[in-house]
Amino acid sequence: MTTVRMIEYEEASAEVRAVFDDIMESRGIDFVPNFWKTIAHHPPTLKSVWSHLKRVMAPGAVDAKTKEMIAIAVSATNGCEYCINSHIAGARKLGMSDAEFGELMAVVGMFNQTNKLVEGYQVQVDERIRRFVQGEDGKGPPPREAPAKASAKPAKRAAARRADSAERRKAPSKSGRPG
Repeated sequence: MTTVRMIEYEEASAEVRAVFDDIMESRGIDFVPNFWKTIAHHPPTLKSVWSHLKRVMAPGAVDAKTKEMIAIAVSATNGCEYCINSHIAGARKLGMSDAEFGELMAVVGMFNQTNKLVEGYQVQVDERIRRFVQGEDGKGPPPREAPAKASAKPAKRAAARRADSAERRKAPSKSGRPG
């Protein structure tokens, strides 16, 4: 049950109806989903969220089905039953098969587990991986943005961090084991 009474189409203001109409037309549906009827209590939020969602979910460098599948993954991770069902419906409309859904859930489960292990163990990013991602090793992608005028200070700080990290790996821990 929602915390506020949903705004039904028939009782909505002209401003809200315009958004509802756009939602139904854009999604190819003949009803206003509960999420939109619930946030319609605050028309600026309704308009803003719908406008932003419509832009983000439009096909671009990533196709619409993949975006819906990402939305399923995030919704499953966050435990949002409404969102999971909404985005499964959207992805199925775009051709997601049961096999694709199964693989998606396997990936979600795997990376939720490994992310929590990394968080719990406080695993540091491998310097070689960070350098590759940042494009600093000549093998990875080019650097994202080169500063207008390079300063020696960041390079010195990075070198000091690497030296400190290397020193900590060599130093015996309280248990007598390295690192």
